[in-house]
Amino acid sequence: MESIRKKQLIDATLAVMAEVGYHGTTISLISKRAGLSSGIISHYFGDKQGLIEATMRYLLEALKITKKISDPLARIDFIIENNFSQTQGAASATNTWFNFWALSLHNENLHRLQCINHKRLESNLAFSYRQLLPKAHARHAAASTSALIDGYWLRYSMGSVGHGDFAEPVTRIKQYVRDLIAQHGKS
Repeated sequence: MESIRKKQLIDATLAVMAEVGYHGTTISLISKRAGLSSGIISHYFGDKQGLIEATMRYLLEALKITKKISDPLARIDFIIENNFSQTQGAASATNTWFNFWALSLHNENLHRLQCINHKRLESNLAFSYRQLLPKAHARHAAASTSALIDGYWLRYSMGSVGHGDFAEPVTRIKQYVRDLIAQHGKS
């Protein structure tokens, strides 16, 4: 029952933050949306900040590679697609991500989560690139691909281009990867 209630509260947090932003989000609104008492938030998460951190961990967990993919190019493709998945591109998630990035500049725990996310993305990409490119190019390729993922996600999530349709950036980033491998790939 505890895991079900926690998930209800996380889902409610995502929904409320999408509607009213971080500053408008209150424990009262979250508990009302979840159909649970506000005391349950304190019991499971301590306070609003604890619930926000748990919500970010939930979104970060969705980015983990959960299946064994032995082909390095297929693994890179999976990482790209996963970062542009329906979970990460949903309005509730995008609003939460925007708030998370802004808050992580001033909150030590959220900053730590952001650093973990950034390092994990680059590390996962570098692991695959090392199998496809000379070592000297692998780390740079991982950093560049990570920046493309973040940049395209930001532009398309904000609706400045593409209006939330992630098909184009996924295709462009995958083409960048293939061009890079063709240019520098191991023989």
